[in-house]
Amino acid sequence: MAQGNKFQDLEETAEALVAFINSGQLEQLSRVKDEHKALFDQHVETKKIVTQILKDVAQVEESAGQRLLDMEEEKKHREMELGSLEEQLKKCTAKSQITESELQFLQREFESLRTAEHELQNLQNEVDEDTTEVIPSAVYVSQVYYLITKIKWEYNTQPGVLKGVHYGADLATPINIDTSVRSRSDVSDQLWGFVSTEW
Repeated sequence: MAQGNKFQDLEETAEALVAFINSGQLEQLSRVKDEHKALFDQHVETKKIVTQILKDVAQVEESAGQRLLDMEEEKKHREMELGSLEEQLKKCTAKSQITESELQFLQREFESLRTAEHELQNLQNEVDEDTTEVIPSAVYVSQVYYLITKIKWEYNTQPGVLKGVHYGADLATPINIDTSVRSRSDVSDQLWGFVSTEW
């Protein structure tokens, strides 16, 4: 709008100049010339200022554009880092879940082993009690049988085979009976045959 006024002023000055030339008034013509020169100088100065302003605006725009590009690049970089961190988080979460499952499994196994150990301890206590009560009585019974029969048995024999030694008054007689080929009554009769009827 200011430039429009200047062009209008220039146009008016030109019209005045033509009128003065026609009137032949040199003094007024010289004054108009000076005004025209001042107007032209002002126009040149304004042009310099506007040009400088436009250059400054262009530099600001270029700087802002570069900063915007840098920010976009930084944003992409941050997004890539975020994606990488999310991937690592997923892997760690999956690993944590696997570890948690393994831990639960090991805890169940531990509880199972603890229960088994407790049962074994109870069984050991029962065996100890039975051993304390039964073995001495079994030893006593076997001693009574030996005193009556004078037969000492071998216990490390094959199944179905009776082995031992009968210690008679004069000699020791070995015993080797295969119970799989003889009846129980025959075996019993043979063994009772070793027992002395003299008391």
